[in-house]
Amino acid sequence: MPRPVALVTGPTSGIGAGYARRYARDGYDLVLVARDVDRLMSLASELEGQAGEVEILPADLADAAGREKVCDRLARGVRVLVNNAGFGTSGDFWATDPALLQSQLDVNVTAVMHLTRAALPAMLDAGAGTVVNIASVAGLVPGRGSTYSASKAWVISFSEGLSVGLQGTGVGVHAVCPGYVHTEFHSRAGIDMAKSPSFMWLEVDDVVSQSLADIARGKVISIPGLQYKAIIAAERLIPRTLMRAVTKRIGGGRGRT
Repeated sequence: MPRPVALVTGPTSGIGAGYARRYARDGYDLVLVARDVDRLMSLASELEGQAGEVEILPADLADAAGREKVCDRLARGVRVLVNNAGFGTSGDFWATDPALLQSQLDVNVTAVMHLTRAALPAMLDAGAGTVVNIASVAGLVPGRGSTYSASKAWVISFSEGLSVGLQGTGVGVHAVCPGYVHTEFHSRAGIDMAKSPSFMWLEVDDVVSQSLADIARGKVISIPGLQYKAIIAAERLIPRTLMRAVTKRIGGGRGRT
């Protein structure tokens, strides 16, 4: 029997690497998508002894040609698509280069839409498939910056809408909403997290294992970490004006888009 295939975007570090390693251990063939060829090759070498076949697909998801290349591969069929690639930026919205803001939108939103659209027909034909969209708690609570939070709110709403339309098909779409995770994300974005409470941080392996357990149970939105489950539960009970004040107190709302 052929092995199932999992395509993971942004797998060279952090949460994406965690999913790639987990699917490798679970016996999947892998397609790894990222811009950095050297890091792709390094990860592929690491995983070749664990997974079946490991295919690297260098592509920049901020670029239409890069997205099209990945869509072409997805159209040939995969069992799992993990839309993990995404980034945030530091600085206030009104002072940020519009080209950078557009690039963020193209990776965080446009790529998720195009890649999911490309993957679904083959999944539906097979009657089986899973799309895992990595969103963020920032998409669920107000005041966590502007464009990044908005992009993740879009991913959550997109996933919820698709999940309803796909009921009964054997194909599931899920949004994973982590909080702070020990990855390269904040340092790459230039965001200073030194004052963030230590109890708010999660580990990559915990995010991956908890989210996949939620997905196996059919949950459309997965919120790893008890502390973040509590925050979202509270957010639903108190006015958004008060929640914005709490968010500012815990993590600040300035200095990030």
